[in-house]
Amino acid sequence: MNIAVIGLSHKTAPVEIREKLSIPDDAKEQATTQLRSYSHVEEVAVLSTCNRLEIYTIIQDTEHGIREITQFLADWSHLPLAELRPHLFILLHQDAVMHLMRVASGLDSLVLGEGQILSQVKQTHKMGQRYKGTGPILERLLKQAISAGKRVRTETSIGTGAVSISSAAVELAQMKSEDLTACRVAIIGAGKMSRLLVQHLLSKGANQITILNRSLKRAEELARQFKDASLVLQPLTQMQVILSESDLVFTSTGATEPILNRQTLEPVVCHKSRFMVVDISVPRNVHSNVAELTQVQAFNVDDLKAVVAQNQESRRQMAMEAEALLEQELESFVVWWRSLETIPTISSLRSKIETIREQELEKALSRLGSEFGEKHQEVIEALTRGIVNKILHDPMVQLRAQQDIEMRQRAMQSLHLLFNLPTKPNQFSSKV
Repeated sequence: MNIAVIGLSHKTAPVEIREKLSIPDDAKEQATTQLRSYSHVEEVAVLSTCNRLEIYTIIQDTEHGIREITQFLADWSHLPLAELRPHLFILLHQDAVMHLMRVASGLDSLVLGEGQILSQVKQTHKMGQRYKGTGPILERLLKQAISAGKRVRTETSIGTGAVSISSAAVELAQMKSEDLTACRVAIIGAGKMSRLLVQHLLSKGANQITILNRSLKRAEELARQFKDASLVLQPLTQMQVILSESDLVFTSTGATEPILNRQTLEPVVCHKSRFMVVDISVPRNVHSNVAELTQVQAFNVDDLKAVVAQNQESRRQMAMEAEALLEQELESFVVWWRSLETIPTISSLRSKIETIREQELEKALSRLGSEFGEKHQEVIEALTRGIVNKILHDPMVQLRAQQDIEMRQRAMQSLHLLFNLPTKPNQFSSKV
């Protein structure tokens, strides 16, 4: 079984490519089912955020498995494979394991040390279980990656004061507008990213904030978290009116198509000298054609990199400390992972010894005759099982614990030779 990750991120692909490969939560079941149907894919977990889409997988044959998943990505994105391939990365074995641990720890994020990615990895784990994508290997890997992410945040200062995408967006808006206290701000969306937008806007002195959302109930839930702020809540049907009264707009919704474009904004901004839109959604909420309007300054998640760069240098030392911790976590996982190759040998050995035990027990009981009491038979059954378990215990423990790969291989070969063991299929295949 080979561990692999195939995907793209803010490091390899611009937002216009990433948005085509976004897999929202309500499509995860379909994607997982389709990926699991491929002949070389044993296990799969889908991590999809605004900055990355990564398919973690256990595959039987590396070349064929990667080809199947790469084709899936091309089909899902409706992009020709030749156009998509330059933006993809592929990592195998220990590199794939370390990558997931770095992702969960916030070390591979656009904003170094950001905390939201850990909850997104947890969500990936839950959905992998719910849709029967993960099996024993990915289950162990995801749990250990989550544990590693928590450990990095506990034992280093990487998360202290770490900015999020939302706070970077507010920083960018402040850089471009200079004074947020005078801005009339509209936020479209009422999810977690919008909550963080409100938090950071208030910290910068913004005091004229309107939340627009399809569901007013969700907007009210957000507003209750800021009882001291005078937030205005409006349904999305009032969007044109609110935008015409605003100077600065943030968009953060789960819409799969743009909700703002040149046609919707042109009548809104025609009387304004300046209008700023910051879109932190992937797929994008704001169409690229709004940049054709001379009054509009439009920014998306890729434009946040300059803001983030100012923050990165001070965090690099913390990142080095975190990397050292992740090396320990990697080693722990690899020891467990390598021990899996002993399972077919152990199972085969136990099966052969158990067959011998049952045959010899049957012979002995037949010689003792039918008058031999059932209670005595149970005692002899327990005795023979106990002897077998005692004999097998030390070889099994030593085989699993052997970290030297060559020594473990020689030990397994010796067991197969000495006990004439058959070759058994992989015990960890999770195909039904």
